Amino acid sequence: MMFDPISGVAIPDSKVSRAVTEFIRDSESDLLFHHSIRVYFWGALTGKRMEQAFDPELLYAAAMFHDIGLTAPYDHSQRRFEVDGANAARDFLRAHGIAERDIETVWNAVALHTTPGIPEFMRPEIALVQAGAGMDVAGRGYDQFTDGERAAVVAAFPREADFKHGIIDAFYRGMKHRPDSTFGTFNDDVLAFKDPHFCRIDMCSIILASNWSD
Repeated sequence: MMFDPISGVAIPDSKVSRAVTEFIRDSESDLLFHHSIRVYFWGALTGKRMEQAFDPELLYAAAMFHDIGLTAPYDHSQRRFEVDGANAARDFLRAHGIAERDIETVWNAVALHTTPGIPEFMRPEIALVQAGAGMDVAGRGYDQFTDGERAAVVAAFPREADFKHGIIDAFYRGMKHRPDSTFGTFNDDVLAFKDPHFCRIDMCSIILASNWSD
């Protein structure tokens, strides 16, 4: 997959990156596939603007794998979908001979991409995946990109019609069978939005119901 660079950012043209693209293209819907590539571009453009030193290949791998845990092969998993994605990325990269330290970076980037307040203090690739996902899903940092950058990314990797509801539906489909895995994250907002019978786990109630006496 070859596309013109956008503000100096391009998809890495390496054997591993090409393999990642092929694997994710065969594994995800158009909506998740295009979303994942946009996450890479938003993250890489953010890193370039902030003059951060990051590995484009690792950032690309993490961005592309970050939502694979929402796909059909994980329909019976009870783990957080982010962990399923991180494990899938780890196994894929190990099979392609990537160094364990780099695999750990990708694992953390995928596993923590929905966990606010932590990734921004870790390696740039980890922080930038969360930044890219936040931009594409919720518009976080929207004004930090130029009109030209936004237009170029969306022209190359279009947002499907009614993308906002589409991504919510994709999250719901990937998590509805494992509601307990959303505890302590904002993913339970998706279940509450889509399922009127969903009951959030209340941490205060758990504390008060524990076996410890006052």
